[in-house]
Amino acid sequence: MFTGIIETLGKVTDLRQDQGNLHITVESSITQELKIDQSVAHNGVCLTVIALGDGTHTVTAIEETLNKTSIGDLKVGEPVNLERCMQMNARLDGHIVQGHVDQTAICTAFNELEGSWEYTFEYDAAVGNITVEKGSICVNGISLTVVNSGPNFFSVAIIPYTYEHTNLHNVRVGTKVNLEFDIIGKYVARLMHR
Repeated sequence: MFTGIIETLGKVTDLRQDQGNLHITVESSITQELKIDQSVAHNGVCLTVIALGDGTHTVTAIEETLNKTSIGDLKVGEPVNLERCMQMNARLDGHIVQGHVDQTAICTAFNELEGSWEYTFEYDAAVGNITVEKGSICVNGISLTVVNSGPNFFSVAIIPYTYEHTNLHNVRVGTKVNLEFDIIGKYVARLMHR
């Protein structure tokens, strides 16, 4: 379980295909604290550390993960949002995030405001996921508050700290991102359909 509060930005140093899997090697400031078999969210995707190197760790994304997320679009040199799993005795600064991406979205608008940034994302509503204004959404692993909500889109406003310390500073119109919708909202929606 995660909180959606990004610990650090890592940098992809190697990508290796292995049958239907993709091995992703990342250099980061938290690598020395990781251990093999530990869960780490990469752009919101919970992946297991399978190897440790000199300042790097490697994780594997299987075909199911590659089909449902944007993790397969990563390129060498690209920044990736990293968060280690939550400690049960810690504050929950973001919201409950499982690291299980529900679907992807496309950035359809990006506006630089006076001291903040607003992003609008469009997603396939046929999947059944919803957002609500002032509710929580996880974009590339970042816990954010929904500003505007529609049947197949939402917007978020980003403070300078989040813009500078996550890979949102690379997101522009046309960029694909990972979405994890609020788990409580998903359970309520499922109960309402029964």
